[in-house]
Amino acid sequence: MTRILFVEDDANLGVLLKENLDNKGFETVWLRNGKDGIDAFKQQQFNLCILDVMLPVKDGFTLSKEIRAVDNDVPIIFLTARSMHEDKIHGFENGADDYITKPFSTQELYLRIHAILRRTQNKTVPVIKSVQIGEYLFDYIKMTLTIDDVTKRLSSKEADLIHILVQNRNELVPRSVILNKIWGNDDYFSAKSMDVYISKIRRLLKEDEDIGILNAYGSGYKLIVNED
Repeated sequence: MTRILFVEDDANLGVLLKENLDNKGFETVWLRNGKDGIDAFKQQQFNLCILDVMLPVKDGFTLSKEIRAVDNDVPIIFLTARSMHEDKIHGFENGADDYITKPFSTQELYLRIHAILRRTQNKTVPVIKSVQIGEYLFDYIKMTLTIDDVTKRLSSKEADLIHILVQNRNELVPRSVILNKIWGNDDYFSAKSMDVYISKIRRLLKEDEDIGILNAYGSGYKLIVNED
């Protein structure tokens, strides 16, 4: 059974959504502040997290950072009354997979949960398992990037993004192809999330000066590897 960590301080909304999610077949753990949320996450196993942003004790952005420090891969949905573009971008920078603005329908939330779980739990077998990228060794299965005996753990999106760029090294990959393969759509917020992840990958690859990611503005990205 899919287990959901649901952190929401609004009692009425909390009762309503927990009951709805339980009726959909999920096992939902509902908590009302960020501290209880991270404590539960460290003690139990969850398949997905739904976090309000404006939480007491510890806000949703801080909570998501602490969750990401424990598990890079668990999907996170932000649930909030905030609708500013800057807040949504901040959410994606803090590890969100999706962002839903109140008010919303429970059916919309269910469909988004279903779409995220489908993407994260049913990955196809990759063509590339491990490959050398300049001075780096990239392992897609283990989701790691190694240089000089130092190994860094990647999130699922970081690994997917590096994988698609490596498959097409020194060739332009259209933005729409990346977005639809990894994010499942090419809307505005997914595009902003992708740009954030590209920046993260640039930082991960910065130790090798012969590697770069070219941004063809409005068109796509190209992984450039100088192998001379």
